Amino acid sequence: MPRLMSVSLTEDAVRERRKTVTRRMGWLTLTPGTRLTLCRKVMGRRRGEPLVRIVDVQVLSTRRERLDEITQAEVLAEGFPEMTPPEFVEFFCNSHKGCTPESSVTRIEWRYLEPTGEQGVLL
Repeated sequence: MPRLMSVSLTEDAVRERRKTVTRRMGWLTLTPGTRLTLCRKVMGRRRGEPLVRIVDVQVLSTRRERLDEITQAEVLAEGFPEMTPPEFVEFFCNSHKGCTPESSVTRIEWRYLEPTGEQGVLL
């Protein structure tokens, strides 16, 4: 069974298959080949709030890097074509407690898997 990953801040980019990279503060043991199910929200759902599964992906690569080393091409791969690298760094730091531009983050790249059933199913 694939691991679950929340993409609440980038759901539209995931649904449109524009997002192929994400950066996370954790996920230190994730390895290439791992399957993930991208979901609207995983942790912190209220009692009775459904788990909305969006799509399955397969991890292509992972690496640790400083957040402030992000390039414009990487910002685009993150699903934010309207942002500059400094804007993305500020956005990321504001949405991740304890993060600074110098923080090491896990860069995760994936490919979308062909759907085997209905996408966006409430489970």
